[in-house]
Amino acid sequence: MTTIQCQNLENQQQAKTSLPNLGLVCITVSQQVRFKTITRTRYLKLSLDERESILRELYQHNLRRLHDALSFCKQNQIRLYRMTSNLFPMNDLEDQIGENILEEMSADLGKIGQRAVALGIRMVLHPDQFVVLSSDSPEIVQTSIKILSRHARDLDLLGLPRSPWSLMNIHGGKSQRAEQLVKVISQLPEAIKSRLTLENDEYAYSASEILAVCQEAKIPLVFDAHHHICHENLDSYDDPSVATMLAAAQSTWKNPDSQLVHISNGETAFKDRKHSDLITDMPSIYHQAPWIEVEAKRKEEAIAHLRSWWLMGQ
Repeated sequence: MTTIQCQNLENQQQAKTSLPNLGLVCITVSQQVRFKTITRTRYLKLSLDERESILRELYQHNLRRLHDALSFCKQNQIRLYRMTSNLFPMNDLEDQIGENILEEMSADLGKIGQRAVALGIRMVLHPDQFVVLSSDSPEIVQTSIKILSRHARDLDLLGLPRSPWSLMNIHGGKSQRAEQLVKVISQLPEAIKSRLTLENDEYAYSASEILAVCQEAKIPLVFDAHHHICHENLDSYDDPSVATMLAAAQSTWKNPDSQLVHISNGETAFKDRKHSDLITDMPSIYHQAPWIEVEAKRKEEAIAHLRSWWLMGQ
């Protein structure tokens, strides 16, 4: 997808509605959007021929389910979809079997990106917790970059733009390593850095701390209101600092209409870090957020519930 096509899609999305777009995270509570995987231990026990056979079948299955995920989003008027980070497992191993299969499937992968554009659905990705660019271990940093490179290649094969429109979002990682984090980000390949965003968390990096990193590294901040209230020990999503940080985060996005934020609620208490089934409490200021990923256990049901009481109440 070209930069112009990406901008046109963003403009089309913003023109469709002034209400925030709510995003589905990876799977559905129902069986409609589910994916297959394989453990590394099981995979390495297979012969080379067996590896190729099982990965080819698995990748084809997951690509069909990704097609189904787009259909589900279209049917349910969901314009943001977070892909699973394990969509094509084992495709970064030294045997290169998975990598070669994906290259063979490149035409089919490209059709998925084209379909997302046609349906007006934004696709994003969140690499797993093993990506720690701020680690004091050079080996962990290199492994993290390898993981991001693999995801960037997948996004390229899907035909998704090298921009935060199709972002790869990660946390800051090891605390008190902001300088190291900025340094590593500055040296990342364009295929990674052009899509990379950082998110505040409950432990290592507050919203203001990760904001400073984003400003220096010149990448967008994905603000998470629940992480923020947990980190700062706040009693309400409507604490003034939530609005302040939302605005500050928006300033890191070259196109403010592409700004993405997260929402979750505590499972047993307001500041519980475990996610609840549904979203029953929202920051009022999030009415100004154009894109919101809904991180709740009941997935599509949480989106429907949020629409019923929060969006429709605007």
